[in-house]
Amino acid sequence: MVKVRILGDEGAVAQAVARRVQRLLASAPSAVLGLPTGRTPVELYARLRRAHAAGRVDFSRATTFNLDEFLGLPPDHPGSYRSFMDEHLFRHVNLNPRRIHFLHGGAVDPDRECARYEAAIRRAGGIDLQIVGIGANGHIGFNEPGAALSADSHRARLEPGTRRSNAALFGGRASAVPREALSMGVGTILRAGAIVLMATGASKAPAIATALGGPVTTRMPASFLQLHHDVEFVLDREAAGTLR
Repeated sequence: MVKVRILGDEGAVAQAVARRVQRLLASAPSAVLGLPTGRTPVELYARLRRAHAAGRVDFSRATTFNLDEFLGLPPDHPGSYRSFMDEHLFRHVNLNPRRIHFLHGGAVDPDRECARYEAAIRRAGGIDLQIVGIGANGHIGFNEPGAALSADSHRARLEPGTRRSNAALFGGRASAVPREALSMGVGTILRAGAIVLMATGASKAPAIATALGGPVTTRMPASFLQLHHDVEFVLDREAAGTLR
């Protein structure tokens, strides 16, 4: 069953999700977290940094797996999602570097890299809490709408709108954004113990309404979250603006 929480603004959404992470790590310090990138979680990570600095959250025993990475970019590339996570969270909290897991965008064999990632998730015991955002076209991770979706981690072709939304990482030039990425699959996401989807802003409202109220379809990847037993959409008023 999907739970929906509608809050006043972006800050309230970030705070609610940060508190959920804090509660999880307080009750299960060795929890496995699935983490997103993009504009939406920036404020979430700011809240977690502040909570850690104030002694309210301890990451020392936690394990993390990120959703996705651009294909062709090494981890130290300034446009990589790994660099994004280092800037916004990893270097500011006490995560053990050996417990940080990422798809390697510079892998010579992308298919083998995806298989390695799936095996690493299994060895960790699975993801306890997966946090995701949603694209304006309904993608989660880099699972773009299409005739079919990949269940497991895979190589993904990015839609033009997805590349435009990531242009800020590449000097504002959508043409510089890689055309492909590596991503957890929808099945990988759905195997998490619990899922939280964060969405803010009016541009996400149509996708949210369709993901929650429409059929489960590969043309709206986020609609597959309807199938999960423990999923919560945490939305600001604008993102919830077209919900009935």
